Amino acid sequence: MHLLDNQLLFMKRLLILAVATVLVLTAAGAVWYAARHFNGKAMAYKTAPGVPYDSLQEKLKRIGAAAKQYAGNRKFNTQFCFLADISIASGKQRFFVYDLKNNNVVTAGLVTHGRCNQDWLNGRKYGNSVGCGCTSLGRYKVGNAYKGRFGLAYKLYGLDTTNSNAYGRFVVLHSHQCVPENQVDPNAICQSDGCPTVSPVFLQSLSSFINSSKQPVLLWMFD
Repeated sequence: MHLLDNQLLFMKRLLILAVATVLVLTAAGAVWYAARHFNGKAMAYKTAPGVPYDSLQEKLKRIGAAAKQYAGNRKFNTQFCFLADISIASGKQRFFVYDLKNNNVVTAGLVTHGRCNQDWLNGRKYGNSVGCGCTSLGRYKVGNAYKGRFGLAYKLYGLDTTNSNAYGRFVVLHSHQCVPENQVDPNAICQSDGCPTVSPVFLQSLSSFINSSKQPVLLWMFD
């Protein structure tokens, strides 16, 4: 009986070792597959009905090419930038982290536009004057992080005549709970006093890009 018990124990250990080996090989295969098929590629993001993927992709490529040239000439980060297409309905993803090397979207989220001091702004209206409460289109330098009334925020410096007063207007990149994590179209999201406001979780994602950059990050808001 003692010999039989030893044989059974040996067989049991052998079986456990075989199962463990299979699990390790399976995990290694999964890692190899992910690295081969997803490394260097854009993360998937949703485009809601009404915004054809192909036309949006071409628009982002066109703006992205101009952003890459601008960034290179002014010693901004040339690996990635932030693009925000305010012409898209607010309930759809329209704030994009754009890979300037591979010309594709890494990730995307919702972002507010300014209400221009109205209770609710129908359509779009843009402005640059102090106190206007509107979104200012144009290129921005994403500045230093700080803790403001909405928590973590990033100072924005307007680089064009259309947004030259951004800093004086206290237009900053920040988050607010009123911005959902996922698309809500055909419903709209909240409106701001001119700040590009995103969800708290999306701001954390953007922060990881900003913090990893040794050069200033370019944000371009366009229609």
